Amino acid sequence: MRHDLLSDVMSAIKNAEKVGKKECVVPASNLVKNVLKVMQEHGYIGNFEYIDDGRGGKFRIELKGRINGCNAIRPRFYVKKDEFDMWEKQYLPAAGVGILIVTTDEGVVAHTKVKGRKGGALLAYVY
Repeated sequence: MRHDLLSDVMSAIKNAEKVGKKECVVPASNLVKNVLKVMQEHGYIGNFEYIDDGRGGKFRIELKGRINGCNAIRPRFYVKKDEFDMWEKQYLPAAGVGILIVTTDEGVVAHTKVKGRKGGALLAYVY
């Protein structure tokens, strides 16, 4: 039984990257799709496609071998516009390395897009 789908997906991606796989298949949801789009925009993964299996669907993700670490952030802390530096220090290995994935009223975006302008809830990190 799944409790946190995003956490399961991030773990599957990280584990597939560690063993050198070229692709992985993960469960699908709208939140997962939006997070994968952000990761793709920043070059961490290649293309991904939806596979309809009749039970909610799956995504097949092309891996590029660029992910050293990724995970979902639980609980989903709300971050004010001037607090991103504190969370970067907690979850990312160095300044300018990696992204925090945040949900805002603009949708799911990387923290670099909204840093200093508005806040949002932390979903995941990738570096």
